[in-house]
Amino acid sequence: MENFRLEEQTAVGAKQLNVLKELTWIEECFTLIMMGPTGVGKTHLSTALGIHAIEKGHQVSFISMDRLIYVLKTKDYTAKSKTRYKRIVKSDLIIIDDVMYMAYEPQEAHLFFQFIYELYDQAAFILTSNKGPGEWGKFLGDPTLTTAILDRLLHRSEILTFSEEQDSIRMKYRQTLFTTTGVES
Repeated sequence: MENFRLEEQTAVGAKQLNVLKELTWIEECFTLIMMGPTGVGKTHLSTALGIHAIEKGHQVSFISMDRLIYVLKTKDYTAKSKTRYKRIVKSDLIIIDDVMYMAYEPQEAHLFFQFIYELYDQAAFILTSNKGPGEWGKFLGDPTLTTAILDRLLHRSEILTFSEEQDSIRMKYRQTLFTTTGVES
């Protein structure tokens, strides 16, 4: 949390960050949806909150959406996926990174719905996405299924919107192997 720079983003102010750091939203099974372009701090903030929650005694799982879908598809067939799935569903906070980054097959969308349905009122979520919830139907391919997922996720939620005009923090602090001083091309 100490490395998160409030001044470099517009989604969360000092007061909101302090509320998030209290972690009461985890016990209340809230969903935080962090939306915005690539590189603006969504994953950084979600990871920082996850680490803070672990330090306060919560069980936390972090997984990308594509990896989650893989685990859901293979949990009945591979020991590694079964173990990972068991850890995820026992978590107090589940962080899913890059939600709706790509389109999903109907079977995958249904598995995601079942996952959300199973954990509704059992765990808090943080979802990071480049797309707003209104666009998720395009990626899941089923408007009814999308509505059912969003109904559960948005019931108790906060949507943190990172500015589209914000520059990528990664590019701002980009590191290079060769510097302009001392190394010639």
